[in-house]
Parts: sequence; structure tokens; C-alpha cells
Amino acid sequence: MKYLLPALLFYITIATTVSAQKKTIDATANGINLKWETIENNYNNKPQAHAALTFSMQKGTWLPAKGWKIYFNFDEPLVPESITGNIEVTHVNGDLYYFSPNSNFTGIKASDSLRIEMVALNWLTNVSDTPQGFYLVWDKAPGKAYALKTPFLIPSTQSKQLNRTPTDLVAASNPALLFEQNKTIRNISADSLVKIFPTPDSYEPINSTFKLDGGANIIANSLFKNEAALLRTGLAKLLITTTAVKDPNRKIKLIYKVMPAEAYELSVDNNAVTISASSGAGIFYGIQSFKTLLPAAAWRRPQKIILLPGLNVADKPRFSYRAVMLDVARNFQPKKEILKLLDVMALYKLNVLHFHLTDDEGWRLEIPALPQLTAVGGKRGHSINEHQNLQPSLGSGPSVRNTSGTGFYSKADFIAILKYATQRHITVIPEIEGPGHARAAIKAMDARYNFYVSQNKPQLATQYLLRDLKDSSKYSSVQYYTDNVIDVSLPSTYLFIETVTTQLQQMYSEAGAPLKTIHYGGDEVPAGVWEKSPAFFSLMRADTTIKSTDDLWVYYYGKVNKILQDHHLYLTAWEEVGTKKVMQNGKKISVITPAPANQNIHLEVWNNVLGWGSEDLAYKLANNGYKVILSPVTNLYFDMAYNKAFDEPGYYWGGYADVDRPFSFIPYDYFKNTTKGRMGETLNPVAFAAKERLTATGIANIIGLQGALWAETLKSPQRMEYMLLPKLLGLAERAWAKNPHWAVETDTLKSKALYQQAWSNFVNVLGKHELPRLNYYAGGFNYRIPSPGAIVENGQVVVNTQLPGLKIHYTTDGTEPSANSQVYTGPIKNKGIIKLAIFDSTGRQGKTSTINN
Repeated sequence: MKYLLPALLFYITIATTVSAQKKTIDATANGINLKWETIENNYNNKPQAHAALTFSMQKGTWLPAKGWKIYFNFDEPLVPESITGNIEVTHVNGDLYYFSPNSNFTGIKASDSLRIEMVALNWLTNVSDTPQGFYLVWDKAPGKAYALKTPFLIPSTQSKQLNRTPTDLVAASNPALLFEQNKTIRNISADSLVKIFPTPDSYEPINSTFKLDGGANIIANSLFKNEAALLRTGLAKLLITTTAVKDPNRKIKLIYKVMPAEAYELSVDNNAVTISASSGAGIFYGIQSFKTLLPAAAWRRPQKIILLPGLNVADKPRFSYRAVMLDVARNFQPKKEILKLLDVMALYKLNVLHFHLTDDEGWRLEIPALPQLTAVGGKRGHSINEHQNLQPSLGSGPSVRNTSGTGFYSKADFIAILKYATQRHITVIPEIEGPGHARAAIKAMDARYNFYVSQNKPQLATQYLLRDLKDSSKYSSVQYYTDNVIDVSLPSTYLFIETVTTQLQQMYSEAGAPLKTIHYGGDEVPAGVWEKSPAFFSLMRADTTIKSTDDLWVYYYGKVNKILQDHHLYLTAWEEVGTKKVMQNGKKISVITPAPANQNIHLEVWNNVLGWGSEDLAYKLANNGYKVILSPVTNLYFDMAYNKAFDEPGYYWGGYADVDRPFSFIPYDYFKNTTKGRMGETLNPVAFAAKERLTATGIANIIGLQGALWAETLKSPQRMEYMLLPKLLGLAERAWAKNPHWAVETDTLKSKALYQQAWSNFVNVLGKHELPRLNYYAGGFNYRIPSPGAIVENGQVVVNTQLPGLKIHYTTDGTEPSANSQVYTGPIKNKGIIKLAIFDSTGRQGKTSTINN
């Protein structure tokens, strides 16, 4: 109740402003058409791109010579002096820019157009590199904004547009390249595939069949009430029960048996399905394996009878920590989509959701004591001063009602998510970013400050401030923000962390969910922060251990760690928390700091970017005593684009990542099968000779794997699912299944042959078992369907696929294939343009491959 009155007053103030933001139409904005193209990369032999944006005015509309600004979001810095057309560009902050006319601009007449050329200080190769979120603001009414149409994108097809440099050897995706990549994949009979996924430790088919219908009895040990209830609910949706008669001789038994915590045994014979374990988690995983025995048709519509094959399985996970990191701060995902994610994670025995709830672009969790965090930090839209909401970013546009930039989970939402996860043996680890990547929190606490100053309550105003108002430090973050770092010298910073920690703990307690750690960020703090902060100078005078701003890193995380310990929690953070900056030979470098004894600090390590020099950082940290979660960008960053193509969304700064990247990951020695660099170059076998390997201590400190899905490009649930799946299944296999033979084989040729065999089995399981299930499971998923590979051989078109089991349809008349087009069954003899696409059982298709015979 103590938070209710100030929160209500603040919400009334905000609501008054927001209610005035009605959707309005402007004739000029409505009459502007935009067209974008990348002209070339490696412009002037530098890591930059030359691009063009064309403004075309419709009949009856024109753009005047002055008095306007056109705002937009763009990931890469623009060179102001490169802009043509008598147009100027201004960087606002982060990825927000605006165009405005200079004194020589004469306007754009009706039905006329203007082409503006520009230089961006990075490569631009795919659809995710294009500017977005354009809107018009008139100088005479700076508070009103009018959205422009989405630009028409001219696809990049030439090598100078798709290649980053002349030495970029990563080939652009095409039918012949896909055919070459797929040619080692064998088409394996569905009946001969292992019917449980991820691959179990021990799998033995037996000559029995269990008839599953609504008459089967579920008999459970009292320890497993939760799991039995979920099983009953699930089966009720899959089976027609109205005519079923209970048969006491056909049972599904959930039995207690002493074994490791997450291990289980599953047996299916003529009379019973028996799942044995010593814990609810073990029973739950046995039930998930039982579910993967069921045909996909069961999720499409209820079945009268399902015949299950007899088998005996003994299984346990390789790693106890099997995680997905989901960013909902950059672009928001609704609660319904989070529950759906938990469903698919549970099915594949993933047991940790690292919930990235806050960042520069948004704060997504209600903290009742600090309502501004979501009232301001949970909204994005056009703003003069950001007192009511954050600026647009990532193409969210001018309206605060946009669904990707605006949104948060209420306390009730979050508790519901926690309960849902806990029932499914998934631990939710909340991440509160800081001290960098904290702009949403900083701006929200600025709004709180302004509110209490207006109420003439100065002490309350400064209580939670996250920056020194007199700090004149200059810096720019990786995402080009100049004001996104919390001032760690301020006492109010730690009151903020204490308050957020306390309120998080209360929500977990209400949900009955376990909370052992909070992730408190630690990523990408730029040079230059705090150097002119009066709070820093005051702290340096008071604490003689603080000699420079570099010492604030250890100071900050020491205090954060102490707050967590006082709450009986341990610290989880990004890798930089295990390092500090020191001067060496006149140059500032980062060095590993050995893990403090008995602190149980967990670090998530992403940086193994090939060529950046930190390829062995995860192993160094583990060897130095930190508990390490492997989340390497090269293999487990799911926001990386699947391949190089203009229309393939995603980033590529860490490399391209198809489903083979997580599947081929070797946790304890990822150098072993790393043969290509970021630019596609073949690496010398001795490239990693000097890199540190895991010691026995280091191996013991690798606690698990994490797939990471950052959200800069995820503006809808459909795009989220596209980037997540089927990569998630590669993660599940590596995190759960035992170390594969191909990973430990020392003979290179034998290892390669074993890998190809395992890869064929994996993609056949995906195409014939798991993806057909995911068409309907939990309402169905928008997983990525690949394009077919194709070549002309002996005058015929020969086609293959990455995912045997999904159908290939084609046309020979130049039209786009549909689910009603001819099915590919063998080489195509027709001459001319052949168009092919892969379809799932619902009729959804992947991108078309075109080949000329």
C-alpha cells in the first residue's frame, strides 16, 4: 500500500499525456514513398557501405523546402558529410537519426523524387541492415509525429553488395550451394530412427505395442502429483475420451526409484507405460520422452487410439544447466508467447529461461515500488524530452501504441509465468542489466526525479537517481548511446538495486518459484564513463582503494554481490565481471581476475568471435574458478542469420548460424571442429595452438549451455519463432545427449564420417518427427523452413533438402509453387525456369529456389 499513492499520481500524469497521442493522418506523410538500396560494401576500400534512399512524392503531395524533419532508426553510424541531395542527417542517440533540409534544399514537387546517397560506417548485406521506422515531424508542431510507409527494399544480388570485403569467402546462398551442403544427408526411414528426442543415453526397442486411449489408467506416486496432473491434462487434449472405458490392465505408471536427480527410465510394453525417477524433474522428463513417441497427428486433432512401440529407455542429461536466453527488452514479446516458449523448452528438456527483461530500449517488468520503470521505460514513441516514454528504436515508430517497442509484464503476468515455468521444472533467471545497457532504467528514474521535484520533494526525487546530474563525461556505447550507463559511485544506485532485488524476491515467493540468483548484467560498458562525475570524485576521496574509474568495476560488483548475498542469492553476470582493466606496456588491457573463494559467481560467456582474440575466454574463466555457462556467438547465438542472403533476417557480426552450428558444438573443445573463420577463410590447423584449453578444474566448472536470442530484429512472435527454431533442437541435443562419438574421435577422417552419420540422423529426426509435431504443438510454431538445393545434372534438375521428410513442390511455368503444385520425386526433365519450395504439412512454405534448366 505504501507504493500506491505516488504510483497513482505518477500514472495519472503519464496517462494524461498518452491519452492525447491519438492516431492522426498527415497528407504529406501519407504521400511519401521510400525506396532503399545498398550500392556497395567495402566502399573506398574501407569497412563501410555506400547506400541510397529515394523519396518519391505521390500526385498531389509535395515536401516543402524547409520546416520538417524525417526521423528513422538505423543500426550503423552515418557519415554526415556523405549525404547528398541538400539534406542533412543528425544523430539523436542510439540508432535514432533524422533528415532535415539544408539551406539549398528547394523541396520535392508532387510526382517528383529525390535520391539521397550516403555512407554508413559498417557493412550492409541483408534486410536487417536497412533503415526503418520512418516518420515525419513538422518544426511548427514538434510534439506530433506521422508515420511514413515502410520503404521498398531493392534486393542486393551482386557480389559487391553481398560481400563485406573482396576477401569475404562466405558464399551467398543459392540453389547450387545448398545442394552441395545437403549432399551428404541420407534419407533415413522414419521407422529406423530413434523415436525419442533428445537422443537418450540408452534406447532399446522391444517387440511390444501399447494401445493408448482414454481408458488408460494413470497411477502415480504421491511425490509426482504435479507431473501426473500435467500428463492427464495433456492426454485429455490428444485422446477422444467420451467412449473410452477404463481398463485396469492398461496403465501409465509414475514410479519412485533411486537414481540421479534428473535421470529417468521409461519402458513401454503391451500392458503398461512405466516411468521411473527419484524426482519430479526426472518423472517430468520421462513424460516428455513419452510425448515424443506420440505421432504429430495427435496434436493436430484428438485420436481414438494411439499405438505406441515397445521400448526400454534409461536416460539422464549431460549438463544440469540447459538454457535459453530471451531478450524482451529490445522488442517485446507478449505473455502468451513466453508461455509458448516454455512449452517447447519443456518438451525438449531445457530447464532454464534466462529472461533478459531490461536494456537500453526497454524495461519490461513491473516493479511496484518504482512505477516509472514501466510507465516510462516500458514505452517507446516520439518524444521531445523522453519524460513520458523512451525514444523510438529498432523501427518501433512514432506511436507509443506500437507492440514491439511498448509493453511490459505486470506483477500478475510475471507471477503467472513463474508458476507455469515451475510446474514444468524450468527455472526463470531474471536479468536486470547494468551498469551499461541501462538507459531505460536511467530515463525512468529521471522521470521519477522530475515528478518529485514538481511535487517539491527533493529528497524523494534523488532517492533512486541512477546518474549524477552534473556528470559531463563523454562516451558512446556499442549501440551508440551517450547516456546509458548507471553511475556506480552514487549511493542511490545501490538503493535501486536493493529495491529491485527485494521486489523480485517477493514475486518469486508469491509464485512459489525458486530464486537462487539474479543476473545483474556486466556487458559492454564503454570507455570514458564516470571520468567527469562529481560522484566519482567524492567516492575517490572517501575510499582510498579507488584510484581511477577502472577500479569502479570491482567496487560495483563487490557491492552488488554483497546485496545478493544478504538476500541469500548468488551473482550471475556476463563474462566481463570476471575481468578487470589494467595498464600493460602503456596500453589498457583486460585481464582475468581469479574467482573469489566460496562466492559461487556464475558467468555467461559469449565472446569467442574468431579473430577478436578472446576465443578461449570461456575456458580461461572456468580454469580460474568461475562457474561458466557457454553461450558462444559462433554456435549458440540464435539471432545470427541462417545464411548469407539479402532476404535472410538476422545479424552476422559473429558469423552465420544455421541449425548445424548448435548441433556441431563441442563444449569442452570447440577449437577441434572450428575450421572456417568469420569471413569464410580456411583456418590453419595451428590457429588455436596457443589458446588455453580446459583443465580438469575448468571442465568441472562448465555447468551448461545456453542458446541466446537477442531481439533487435524480432518485431513479432512469428519472427521470434523463425529465429529460434529449429536451432533450439540443436541446442537441446547438445545440452542433454551424451558426448557424441564424433566429438571425441581423434582420427580426423573417422570423426568427420561419424559426424556426417549423426547429422543425417538428426535432420531426419527433425524433418520426420519433431517439426511435424511442432506444426501443432502448443498451437503451432513458425519454425524456419529451408530452401531446397538444386543443380542441373545431365540435362535434368536434381533437388535435395536439409530436412528429409518435408515435401518439395515445384512449377515449370515460372509461377510460384504452392502446396498444390507437383511434388518432387525424382530428377526434373522439363526445360526452362524451375521454381521449387519446401512445404510443411500445414501448407506453409520456405523461400523459393529458382534454377534454369
